Amino acid sequence: MVDDAPDPVPAGAIDHLSLRARDLEASRRFYETIAPHAGLRPLPGEPGRVRFAGAGGHRLTLVADDRPPTEHVHIAFGAGDDATVRAFHAAALEAGHQDNGGPGERAVYHPGYYGAFVLDPDGHNIEVVNHNRP
Repeated sequence: MVDDAPDPVPAGAIDHLSLRARDLEASRRFYETIAPHAGLRPLPGEPGRVRFAGAGGHRLTLVADDRPPTEHVHIAFGAGDDATVRAFHAAALEAGHQDNGGPGERAVYHPGYYGAFVLDPDGHNIEVVNHNRP
């Protein structure tokens, strides 16, 4: 595997995350759909793997192998504005993915927390959030 991250990931940040998928092609389509809204870009793959990178150097890899799929994950991708949150949710629903919480403020987390949630093909709760902090 080629490590083509542009810069080292800052200390304390997640460098990479791998999820084992039931259906690699379905997962690829989901993450390609949300990539522009989640700050991800596709990377060259390899057999049994689909890879994405974020601007901060972090990587997300989807893996299909003989191990059981990963279960019960929540991933939140940051956004710089509420419109990106809405666009993420709309794109995912338009592509046929399951809503898990429409765009809106969730002050229970903190005032200004604006997020939306959808389920990926393996049932992971995927969120795009804008914290609306100065």
